[in-house]
Amino acid sequence: MRILFVDDEPNVLQGLRRSLHDMRRQWHMKFAQSGEEALKILAESPYDVIVSDMRMPGMDGAQLLEKVMERYPKTVRIVLSGHSDQDMILKSVGPSHQYLAKPCDVKILKSAIERACALQNMLANETLKLLVSQIKSLPSFPALYFELIEEMKKPNCSMDKVGKIINKDISMSAKILQLVNSAYFGLPQKVASPAQAAKLIGLDAIRGLVLSTHVFSRFNHLKLRIFSIDKLWSHSVATGAFAKEICKLESQPQNIVDEAFISGLLHDVGSVVLAANLPEKYEEALELARREKLCAYDAEYSVFSPSHAELGAYLLGLWGLPNPVVEPVFFHHTPKQHLVQQFNALTAVYAANVIEASIHQDDWHGSPLVIDTDYLSSIGMGARFAEWEKACLKMARKAEN
Repeated sequence: MRILFVDDEPNVLQGLRRSLHDMRRQWHMKFAQSGEEALKILAESPYDVIVSDMRMPGMDGAQLLEKVMERYPKTVRIVLSGHSDQDMILKSVGPSHQYLAKPCDVKILKSAIERACALQNMLANETLKLLVSQIKSLPSFPALYFELIEEMKKPNCSMDKVGKIINKDISMSAKILQLVNSAYFGLPQKVASPAQAAKLIGLDAIRGLVLSTHVFSRFNHLKLRIFSIDKLWSHSVATGAFAKEICKLESQPQNIVDEAFISGLLHDVGSVVLAANLPEKYEEALELARREKLCAYDAEYSVFSPSHAELGAYLLGLWGLPNPVVEPVFFHHTPKQHLVQQFNALTAVYAANVIEASIHQDDWHGSPLVIDTDYLSSIGMGARFAEWEKACLKMARKAEN
């Protein structure tokens, strides 16, 4: 792995050299004292990861990472910086994948770099890898986006309302969780609830994200005959709610309940990426599913190589969301492939997705999803699915009334 560190303080670079000395056989490390020097190094040979300070004379970290994103989009971009004011932090939200705060424990730094490099092997399709690495944000459900804008403009804007709006949108939730689970806002705990994350970040920061940096944006009108962002939104929200309910039925601890909800909400985030960026190809995959009576997951493999599941997990992992959220997204169609074969958030999301798709079967799902009874039996849950389905159907009827 090739890692480039950038900081205008020689003592900081020297400290990094010392603390990472034991990694010299696994990593090829280079150290630069300015953005200009870093760009010269990158022009000579590619690097897997760049770790840059934020406050530097001349070209600051945000400006450097913007240029790296444009010229070397496959390079993972990490900020390692001390205290910065909010405007500087918000400037870095778009061009950086993750943000680490100084002083940073060397184990945390190593883990972030190793995880970023491991993710590079998750997608074999180089075109999609290039696409995802350049994504600053995801478009939101239009009605929710405008509802958020209107609420933010009110002089008596309600944080509770803002949190509830964000909690219902796939894209806003993903971006808010990226921020709150990094060191952008210096929070000591991992947060799995988008509404809680919004409250912790605060109104001023969210206003900046919405109105200044445009990290939140609305989904442009798509002329897709099969795909519907409205249906994807309602399916995702319901899947998150169902997964949460399934975990409660199994008396799971609160952290598992929270992870199941957010993983369920985000499980189809890869579909948002495909529909927003490759609409014609995505339409081709959905048409293939309908014509050949395949599930959309299998049809996507034929057209893209990976499916929306792997694509979404890759993006969320790149953004630094925790593994307990990323893994259910990755395996929500293939739970048997997960190393841990016991009931967890993945099981809940998998079952919730199948149940919700059976309740509201739409063309974009392709052929109906069928629960893998062998998988449920292998983890001792074979007799529980009927109870889960009954509870979810009750929730769906209540929501419709």
